[in-house]
Amino acid sequence: MCRALIYLGEPVLIDDLLFKPDSSLVNQAYMPKMLHMLNLAGFGMMAWDARSHEPSEPWRYRSPSLPIFDGNLKSLATKARAECVIAHVRGVAYSTSVHVSEQNTHPFRFTGAAVAMAHNGDIYRIGEMKGALVERIKPELVAQIAGSTDSEWVYALLLSQLPDWRVEPDGDALVAAVQATVDILAELRAAHGISISSSCNLFITTGRQILGLRHCFDFGRYRTGHPDQLHEANLNFLSMWFTTGRDYGLHDGEWQMLGGDESPRAIMIASEPLSSNSAAWLPVPEYGMVHAWLEGETPRFRVLPLQL
Repeated sequence: MCRALIYLGEPVLIDDLLFKPDSSLVNQAYMPKMLHMLNLAGFGMMAWDARSHEPSEPWRYRSPSLPIFDGNLKSLATKARAECVIAHVRGVAYSTSVHVSEQNTHPFRFTGAAVAMAHNGDIYRIGEMKGALVERIKPELVAQIAGSTDSEWVYALLLSQLPDWRVEPDGDALVAAVQATVDILAELRAAHGISISSSCNLFITTGRQILGLRHCFDFGRYRTGHPDQLHEANLNFLSMWFTTGRDYGLHDGEWQMLGGDESPRAIMIASEPLSSNSAAWLPVPEYGMVHAWLEGETPRFRVLPLQL
């Protein structure tokens, strides 16, 4: 299990997302308060700043090291602000078959792509489906797959469902691409006789839109007949939460978003709330998604069901 967040709205100090909250993304990596799995296999983020050179292009930071010990990241986070942020801490089952490297660190954004993506979950036995996936992914995108994760293949498949992966899609086209990606994966899993539970929580952004998908294929079907031998993360539908409002910051000793959804200035989607007090957060529905976009400088959002 990994953890991720995406933020869209008025400029936010990166430190206020990654480090300062008591349950910040970095703190969740080694001291989680919900699902108790550590995320020690790397950190990555992208941020869009309207005041920067070429504001449509994000700046990127990725490292296979632990973010809590990354002084460079902390120094950057205390100085940088952005209107859109996507960040991810990677968690893996440690074995000789798993590679911890910068190439495997999320989020992914291929050269020339208008969409970035991070993944929380595990597409079981994806190696058996790669031959069929190659036929569904555009050749120029297959050529850009650089790592060994299942997530990067899902990302390439997602881009291939867009009208033009180099151009920012409108909201309906982005939602349709997510739906098509899920449908294709479900089809290929069935064709290969794969029915093991596989989480597919996706965090997607263009810099002016964000989308969080909360999904699991064949939830409840486990790799073993002994659920007591499974990790807690396998027994739960992986969490995803969102919050929206007019003022994100430290209020009454808690990092939270105030103001509700009336004339919001920001929206955030995260694997877990960034504060121990989750009263201002709402769960993304299982088999559902939250899509948000900017109208001028004001974020709007909608909650949509996934068509199963």
